[in-house]
Amino acid sequence: MLVYQDDVILVCRKPSGLSSEAGGLPEQLKEATGAKEIYCVHRLDRETGGLMVYAKTKQAAAKLSAAIAAGRLGKSYLAVVEGDAPERGRMEDLLYHDARRNKSYVVTRQRRGVRDAALEFERLAGRNSLSLVRIKLLTGHTHQIRVQFASRALPLVGDRKYGSRNRALPLALWSAELSFPHPDSGETLCFTASPPALEPWISFPEAFPLSDASDSLSVKLDNSDRNE
Repeated sequence: MLVYQDDVILVCRKPSGLSSEAGGLPEQLKEATGAKEIYCVHRLDRETGGLMVYAKTKQAAAKLSAAIAAGRLGKSYLAVVEGDAPERGRMEDLLYHDARRNKSYVVTRQRRGVRDAALEFERLAGRNSLSLVRIKLLTGHTHQIRVQFASRALPLVGDRKYGSRNRALPLALWSAELSFPHPDSGETLCFTASPPALEPWISFPEAFPLSDASDSLSVKLDNSDRNE
């Protein structure tokens, strides 16, 4: 679960099915690391697994939150969708999230609560009417990836809320790459993690190395953004 930590931050591999917010993963991380506090600065849906960064101090949390607001948190996802996705593309929609139902909708006009949503994607592989895609989020809204693909008749495998026919499988959405400036040094930290060796991911062994162990994780330090 734990990928990297120092005095002020930690990066982990969130299991699917666990909340990324208070009462869920942060409590497990406190237990595992002995940290007095774990501050959540971004979130993943409960059903989504993969990389997350947490702060261990209020100061680090404030700096990470500022970096996120400035668009300096880089994230890309892997997903398996039902159908033949185009080779690459960009999706732009208006999204409305119904908090009572905890469900998002693509809508056709602006009104209160509607937000612009955009993402880019490329297809990495296709097999048996399934497509493996890599997704770069340009905005970050609740269920954004799930509803944008579903609205184009490409629901994510295992996504019962948005129309998947493969309802017995877990949601096939994985936070695969994460980059951000370190709150103290200013260095850009880059992390990658492959999804677990489970269906439907194992249907695409040629696309990336799959592992359910910690050796599927790598860390790269990019000094190009170091503060002088």
